[in-house]
Amino acid sequence: MTNKEYESYYVPSQSHWPIVGAVALFMIAFGAANYVTDLSKDQSGYGGYLLLAGIALVIYMLVGWFKDVIRESLAGKYSHQMDKSFRQGMSWFIFSEVMFFAAFFGALLYLRVFSVPWLGGAGNNAATGAVLWPDFVAQWPLLSTPDGTTTTAMGWYGLPLINTVLLMTSSVTAHFAHSALLNNNRKALKSWLGLTIILGVAFICFQVLEYSHGYSEEMRLFLDSGVYGNTFYLLTGFHGMHVTLGCIMLIVMWFRILKGHFTPENHFAFQAASWYWHFVDVVWVMLFVFVYIL
Repeated sequence: MTNKEYESYYVPSQSHWPIVGAVALFMIAFGAANYVTDLSKDQSGYGGYLLLAGIALVIYMLVGWFKDVIRESLAGKYSHQMDKSFRQGMSWFIFSEVMFFAAFFGALLYLRVFSVPWLGGAGNNAATGAVLWPDFVAQWPLLSTPDGTTTTAMGWYGLPLINTVLLMTSSVTAHFAHSALLNNNRKALKSWLGLTIILGVAFICFQVLEYSHGYSEEMRLFLDSGVYGNTFYLLTGFHGMHVTLGCIMLIVMWFRILKGHFTPENHFAFQAASWYWHFVDVVWVMLFVFVYIL
């Protein structure tokens, strides 16, 4: 029998972090709901403050909880079984993110394949289209709405293409960083990971610039510009949020590397961040194809 069959399974002591996280999430949900309600009524209330307090509490919880996990890992308390648990947990987390984006992609495809053609009289819906919107033109992107709102489609060239190149390149540099870690080349590891972070931050900056261009008087591509504006900002906005989270994860890994953490045999935290980064890269490629090109 191998030694792994006799490994002890580390059970951490009772922690207050889960209840702190639960309270923080409740504050975010309740605060966001009240904030949106106040906006719709053109009022100022406590919702925004509660939302910010919840976000601050989540950040406090994450810093404290991960600090405890890092300390336990460096102390050698985690066994091979714990490593498998971390891998399974990260795998299920990424799977949940896949389902999250699948819902939005499903909504986009439903609009393009079913809803828009039905309004144009496709199939047995000729009467429906004539009654609801007689002058409707079944095309995508949908650039005009029944109330007369018009907008402009965001092209795939320019900033979106640049961002695609940036993220695809960052996926390659992240792989090189992982390879450098496996070869115990700390200098190359710092350089490749630092370049990956720079590319990710550049992506976020260019997306902000793209949004400012979309909200200009020239394009008038707003969140409320019909289903096209809705789907465009929801898909790209949530992806931008995930890129931001991925950058934060990589930055934390970079500072840990500067402190001498991780070895070729023990570096799952870095690997988990790398998995997540590759995931957001793949999602962006799909977004670029289905939102910008097709």
